[in-house]
Parts: sequence; C-alpha cells; structure tokens
Amino acid sequence: MSPIQPGLEAEDTREPRAEQPIVVGIDGSPGAVAALRWAAVEARTHGRRLTAVYAYDPVVYGAPMPPMAGIQDLVVAGGEARLDEALLEVFGDQRPPEVTRVVREGNPARVLVEIATDASLLVVGARGHGHFLLGSVSDRCVHHANCPVVVVHY
Repeated sequence: MSPIQPGLEAEDTREPRAEQPIVVGIDGSPGAVAALRWAAVEARTHGRRLTAVYAYDPVVYGAPMPPMAGIQDLVVAGGEARLDEALLEVFGDQRPPEVTRVVREGNPARVLVEIATDASLLVVGARGHGHFLLGSVSDRCVHHANCPVVVVHY
C-alpha cells in the first residue's frame, strides 16, 4: 500500500459485509414504493437484509407538535400503516423474513442517515419537482450518508 499524501483521503475499498443491510426510506409516495421495489431486488440479488424505514417529524407549521394525549399514537399508527402498505404493494403477502420495519420519530433525512450508518446502501425515492431534481430528504441523504446512496426516479 502506498503512503497517502497529506490532504488526500484514502478510498474505502472494503467489500460490503453480508450483515450490512440495505436501508430504504418509505414515506407513502409512489417514489418510495419504487425505491422499495428497487432495494428489494438489490437485497435479494446480493443476499442482504432490507430495512424499510418510515421517519416522521412531529413539527406542525414550523413549530414542534405540542404533546397531546393520543396524537403521538395516531402519528405512529399512520406511519406503520404507510410502511405496511408499501411492503404489501411490493411483496404482497409473501414478505421475506429478512425485511425489517422501522418507524421512528425525527427529521426523516437525519433518521435515514443515522440508521444507514452501518448499511451497505441507502435507497430513497426522488420527490423533487421535475425530472432531475431531488427532494429535500433525498438531497440531504446524498450529501450526508456514510454509505452509497441510490435515488430512484419513478
């Protein structure tokens, strides 16, 4: 191995390990379903686990959502329902056992980047307007994830 010149970063040439999952962001949109479908094929092809993540930010009109009895449970239940709908659309009744569901509170981009810290790949849908633009979550994931990111356009 040659020495690294000061100021230059070493390229990570490690092969992804089988235990590193593929993480996919789900938000109930057609782009998220397309991302899940793409990630499912990739996971099956490379023998990886798949982690489907629905993240929600409890912010209403720029301010944190006030704690109200039952509201948090409704938000979580809604996220779980969106996640289950996407999984049902992609896998039908035959969801593989290596697919994990995660519903977590927090900024969606931050949650996805955090969960994908040890992932082999992060997959998100494009929600931006136009053919080549990214949505805010996919843009942040591309710029902040520690693993490769695939943005699926639908």
